[in-house]
Formats: sequence, structure tokens, C-alpha cells
Amino acid sequence: MDPQKLKDNFALVATNGLDVAEYFYADLFARDPQLRRMFPASMAKQHEVLIAALSQIVSTVDDPDALVPFLTDLGRRHHGFGVVAEHYAPVGASLLATLAHFSGPEWNADLERDWTAPTASSRRS
Repeated sequence: MDPQKLKDNFALVATNGLDVAEYFYADLFARDPQLRRMFPASMAKQHEVLIAALSQIVSTVDDPDALVPFLTDLGRRHHGFGVVAEHYAPVGASLLATLAHFSGPEWNADLERDWTAPTASSRRS
């Protein structure tokens, strides 16, 4: 995994602002309509939360001392919302679909491998 490629790619994707979150959730709810009930009727705040979380993750992808506590807390909070292991596959697929969509011609197999590669910190746990 090349952290700088992830940062560069996310910078490109993030230029689309909240459209990224709207696309992600539309894709997610199309993949698994039952997940929609876990979210509020108005998704505006959730869109902002998603973009902020992704920005934090990507900005610290090469800093395990910052990334691991953030992800641990994020996981704990999501568990409290009723998120279970089976939810992760559609979320991951929707995230990749969203990244590919907003990356346009920059998206390729190498970039997808970087996005799906485990980080050094995840291999330690």
C-alpha cells in the first residue's frame, strides 16, 4: 500500500464535496436496503460525518499512533449503533464504487489494490 497514492486519490475524490457522501449512501442503500433504517431520515449531517471520518482516516493512514485510536473509537461507536460484521462487506464495496466513480480515469487496478490492502497496523492486531 502506498499511503501517498491514497492521499492523492482521496484529494481528487474530495473535490466533489458532499456529492461523494450522497453517492456512497445511495450505492450502499441500493446494495443493502435494510441498512437504510439505521440512519436518520435527513442524511445531511451524516454526509458531513462520513467525509470528515474518511478525511481523518486517509490523512493518518501512515501514522498508526493516530489512526488506530481513531479507528478503535469509530468501531466502538458504530457497534453502539448496531453495526455488525456482515455490514462491512457492503460498506467496503460501496466505498470502492464511490472512489472509482469520483476518480474517473485515474482509477485502476493498482489504485484499487492500494485501497484494499491492509495497513501495517491492521496486520499487527
